[in-house]
Amino acid sequence: MVLRVQGVQKAYRTAGETVLVLCGADLSMTSGESVALTGESGSGKSTLLHLIAGLDRLDAGEIWLEDSLISAMSDRQLAGIRQGRIGLVFQQFNLVPSLTVEDNLAFQARIADRFDAAWQDELASRLGLQTLLKRYPEQLSGGQQQRVAIGRALAVRPKLLLADEPTGNLDEATGDSVFRLMLDLVRHTGCSLLMATHSVRLAEAMDRRLHLRGGVLT
Repeated sequence: MVLRVQGVQKAYRTAGETVLVLCGADLSMTSGESVALTGESGSGKSTLLHLIAGLDRLDAGEIWLEDSLISAMSDRQLAGIRQGRIGLVFQQFNLVPSLTVEDNLAFQARIADRFDAAWQDELASRLGLQTLLKRYPEQLSGGQQQRVAIGRALAVRPKLLLADEPTGNLDEATGDSVFRLMLDLVRHTGCSLLMATHSVRLAEAMDRRLHLRGGVLT
């Protein structure tokens, strides 16, 4: 088991009320599995991904990554998990504008001391980035930037890739192309993929689909 989410609860408190977003979410994933997370806007998809990544704190429940109880870790420990064991891809590309494509690809791997030149070359090849390595993010299309973001996340060979609407800022054809590349790479590496998406079509291409409604997964 790569990921185990048990009884996770999360509420956000505003000046006038408490909004319960997750109220007992359960999820498990095996190694190499791809799971689509669907649900209406505001249903808590991004919240759940942020909790799994350790970017936010849950109110109750447990989250395990393999044999590590990540929901009980310190901020410093969670940063280490994100550096080497969990890859993140967001709707916004979040590339470093002052770095070339080549350096953006290597950025996370170098921080985690897991840079592998041969794997970086293979990623660049599989993602069609070989001729773009010396360019800067502002010189790339949206689809090209997202391919760099995917490569950066997979450069450390994470156990789990979390993708939050990774095609949301792309047109349909470009989004489909980026999604297929990401899914092929995940299958090639044996990494597990949990992807939040509004697209039923993309969700159906994955191993399994879970729907988030009323704070629970079905």
